Amino acid sequence: MKPRARRGGGRPTIADVARLAGVGAITVSRALREPERVSESLRQQIQQAVEELGYVPDPNARALASARAEVFGVLVPSLTNNVFAEVVRGIYDSLSDSSFRVQLGNTHYSGLEEERLLQVFLSQRPAALIVSGIDQTATARKLLETAGCPVVQIMETGPEPIDMMVGFSHFEGGRTAVNHMIEVGYRKIGFLGARMDPRSQRRLAGYRAAMETAGLFDPRLVTTTPVPSSVTLGRDLFRDALAKMPSLDGVFCNNDDIALGVLFECHRASIAVPQTIGIAGFNDLDMMQVAFPSVTSIRTPRYEIGHRAVAMARAEIDGARPENRVVDLGFELKRRESTDRPKN
Repeated sequence: MKPRARRGGGRPTIADVARLAGVGAITVSRALREPERVSESLRQQIQQAVEELGYVPDPNARALASARAEVFGVLVPSLTNNVFAEVVRGIYDSLSDSSFRVQLGNTHYSGLEEERLLQVFLSQRPAALIVSGIDQTATARKLLETAGCPVVQIMETGPEPIDMMVGFSHFEGGRTAVNHMIEVGYRKIGFLGARMDPRSQRRLAGYRAAMETAGLFDPRLVTTTPVPSSVTLGRDLFRDALAKMPSLDGVFCNNDDIALGVLFECHRASIAVPQTIGIAGFNDLDMMQVAFPSVTSIRTPRYEIGHRAVAMARAEIDGARPENRVVDLGFELKRRESTDRPKN
């Protein structure tokens, strides 16, 4: 480990130690306060950084650090989307038996807004942070790494958790839905996607992997837009997809709003579902089951994600850090009438 000069001089901070040691500030704090809770090699790595920087813990700062607000900061990209509403409900229900309160922030799918909200939340010294997604900007990631409280990234899983993570694989969800459509006989399967945030991009990657494996991929089958999702947009995307590929016989939609738009347009245009067109969505909102015909979708454990995120954060607050830092809750393919293609 080579010594690194601190910018601007002044007294070294715990964040400087974390950067030099190549770990998070939470880990440094834990190693200094409770060395028995970290491995010997990690303890030595942190101690070396402490000695190289000449870091001296400030007992006053330590006392202040323990005085955290009884607040869980929660950042989601939308407060009107039913998907995130279910997650938030799971969070609120899981904290109902505690003194903790919830402070919500809406990032509007903006990395810059997420950075701004994190700065606001961290200035209030929250007890924990629950943040949607794993694609934070470099600035947001640094803020979370040095937050000094439990951090749980939710709604998907990945290889590099900032602290803890709970969700599922959007890539595998997309691939599973398309593999199902291929298995029941659809071949010209289109992908319809709106907004195309990172989670939608991974669903598209899963679609493409399934189609390429089956030797069915054609770039003309993909129809996407950065415009926010809606049922009306689903209708428009489907019309565009048919114009490009009149032989289209199925669509995998990156969410259920788009899938409903396709279903309504099929009714309007007298296109038989599932005989002529098969439809699959993603998230499995309640309306998928009661639509006519009912719509196949990937059911995601949204409420459970909110519940588990709180449980993981509370465990760490209580000094019982979860052994599994990344929890994959999986998903379920709900096969319904919209892909129940008659056998030839």
